[in-house]
Amino acid sequence: MSFRSLTSQALVRQLRDLLPADSVLWRTEDLRPYECDGLSIYRKVPLAVVLPWDEPQVVGVMKLCHDAGVPVIARGAGTGLSGGATPRADAVVLSLARLNQILHMDPLARTARVQPGVRNLAISEAAAQYQLYYAPDPSSQIACTIGGNVAENSGGVHCLKYGLTVHNVLSARIVTGTGEVLTVGSAALDSPGYDVLALLIGSEGLLGVVTEVTVRLLPRPECARVILAGFDSTAKAGNAVAAIIAAGIIPAGLELMDRAAIAAVEPFVQAGYPLDAEALLLCESDGTVDEVDEEILRVESVLSAAGATQLRVSRDATERLRFWAGRKAAFPAMGRISPDYYCMDGSIPRKCLATVLEAIRSMEHKYGLRCANVFHAGDGNLHPLILFDANRPEELARAEAFGAEILQLCVSHGGSITGEHGIGIEKIDQMCVQFGSPELQSFHSLKKAFDERGLLNPGKAVPSLHRCAELGQMHVHHGQLPYPDLPRF
Repeated sequence: MSFRSLTSQALVRQLRDLLPADSVLWRTEDLRPYECDGLSIYRKVPLAVVLPWDEPQVVGVMKLCHDAGVPVIARGAGTGLSGGATPRADAVVLSLARLNQILHMDPLARTARVQPGVRNLAISEAAAQYQLYYAPDPSSQIACTIGGNVAENSGGVHCLKYGLTVHNVLSARIVTGTGEVLTVGSAALDSPGYDVLALLIGSEGLLGVVTEVTVRLLPRPECARVILAGFDSTAKAGNAVAAIIAAGIIPAGLELMDRAAIAAVEPFVQAGYPLDAEALLLCESDGTVDEVDEEILRVESVLSAAGATQLRVSRDATERLRFWAGRKAAFPAMGRISPDYYCMDGSIPRKCLATVLEAIRSMEHKYGLRCANVFHAGDGNLHPLILFDANRPEELARAEAFGAEILQLCVSHGGSITGEHGIGIEKIDQMCVQFGSPELQSFHSLKKAFDERGLLNPGKAVPSLHRCAELGQMHVHHGQLPYPDLPRF
């Protein structure tokens, strides 16, 4: 087996001297599983993959790569959907999968100290014996890890009431690009100085590698019930979301699915969704029994006034979980109706939901592609699923253009090009749409303060000013490939 260059050979030898033999992957066949994350249309085989067992080994890898000038791309479970963990041919992928221990559970302080490779759902499973749980619950929670959640500031169906990752993490240990170990945040309600923890969360691996996280745990609510509401138009469903919030109600979860999503999910999960509805809302109330009963009545009244054609309230915990199982299976269910799908992630003001849904419907005709929509409707985070066949290159190009126009639509309505999936490589050109030169210069200054040599996850999240200047002469929404040297399937 020959390496790409003598430099590659020498680096791998040094990595193998530093780590156990099974912790360094360098053969092409072993590297293939790491060539992409959940955004599988872009792929690249890395120089090497390392799987350290502890923080000192992470430190050693970071110091070695820094001295050698080799880029490092941290990787969690690879469930990200924006290409944040997509490798480069000259880079080392640093997998945190083996740092998967729950280090300490404190039921009195309601905290858990965990390593980055611990699965999101595993925290709640471990805390269940204390009647506690970890609130952020992305749809991939059975597989995604807390380190990746921190990198992307993940949310989930309950983020409306309980917040994103940034609202549920108290502190973190990180290893910088030079191999220095820092602790940011604390168990206190406030800390002096700049809020570096909030800066780190959502930084997509550009500022440091997370090796330990302390999360906040919440008491399990005494009661939780879900209303399933069907509507004869997506516009009415979108307006109903705004009406619920306007009524002063903050549900535990508020999700919207359109007819295309319902048609894909129901045969797959048999969640009990109405197949004759143009859209449905799932609205969850939690708290004490009396609090839930009162809120359910208020929500039913709002939904009826907003034009709901049918209302069902979960009768027990089993039916409640079945309603949510359908929503959480929306992405994999697309495999029943399309060879491939492109999952977008933007956010808009809630009052614009109906308008944006109608605009996306018009885009389906413009690009000749179907689009199923699922929304974290309560906080305006939309996930259009553009359906296409990757074996037809022209369909992939149309899907990319379709997605880019959706993101521009979000920005034009006062929203953002991401709600929880991050920028990665997928949306890096759309950053030029949302931000001007002063903001981007500030982002680059922050990056340089943490990573002067630019070796941590380079080419992700923040575009160069030169690239934005180039795009000023192009039509960004016509499917420009954000990472030109990456092959697409």
